[in-house]
Amino acid sequence: MTESLKPTPEELPQNHQDELELSAAPVTVSEVAEPEAEELETEESEADEPEVEGEWWEDPSIPWNREPTRADYLCLIAMTVSGLISLGLMPLRAYLLGSPDRVPWLVALVGSQTGSIGLSSLWAEGMVSNTVLILSMISGALMIIKFDWIYWWAGKLWGRGLIESWANRSKRAQRGYATAERWAKKMGIWGIFIAYIPIPLPLRPVIFILSGMEGMRLRTFLLVDYLASLLWLIPYFGLGVALGKPAIRFFEMYAKVANYVVIGLVVLIIVMAFRNSKTQKIQVPQEVKDQIRR
Repeated sequence: MTESLKPTPEELPQNHQDELELSAAPVTVSEVAEPEAEELETEESEADEPEVEGEWWEDPSIPWNREPTRADYLCLIAMTVSGLISLGLMPLRAYLLGSPDRVPWLVALVGSQTGSIGLSSLWAEGMVSNTVLILSMISGALMIIKFDWIYWWAGKLWGRGLIESWANRSKRAQRGYATAERWAKKMGIWGIFIAYIPIPLPLRPVIFILSGMEGMRLRTFLLVDYLASLLWLIPYFGLGVALGKPAIRFFEMYAKVANYVVIGLVVLIIVMAFRNSKTQKIQVPQEVKDQIRR
């Protein structure tokens, strides 16, 4: 028989001998399962880690996407207070509208455009002097714009943030605010005069917000806004003069039920406030409270 040409282990180099010894060594089950166990432990540790929650100001209903400052808190508070005041003025409007003697105060203190129709009717019939008419109109135009600066401020602070938070409420709201914003950008500063047209679009607040966002000075904004509100009282004044006695008869008829209307509005406001307190409980973070107190 021919001798085998296969080299003996002694004839192999040392490194080849080590490889043969490793390959010949038996592999235990624990060595194979150990990497799998390590992978399972890693997955379990990752699963046990708590999910990192976003900051509270990243909520889509918040008009800013950054850590708020003191100015942000104050603007939001001013907006909330203005809404509560407007709601509280509803019974006062109904009460002042209930008597011809109170109509000048309705225009001067509340800025009621409906009241300006009655005031001009009273003036046309000689029941109100020229001085009372002029002073009531001047004061009324100022009361109409009493809270508009807050929306200008919101635009200066948050840009489109407030518009986006309103638009996120529904698809219909998105379409409405998109249309209003498109119109506002086309009209520029003249949009402030158009904002008082009674149309089913949120044109007025959008125009005011964009005015602040685009850098219009507050003094310029308030001046143009006041002139626009005063200008738009003229059509109501003309309507009241044209109506004359029929408008006065309407006020006399309304005076008979004015007190009931006031009571009904008060009850409605209380019910709405109670329902909102039940359904909308806002948790204010402690750092927000501390920031406001400073």
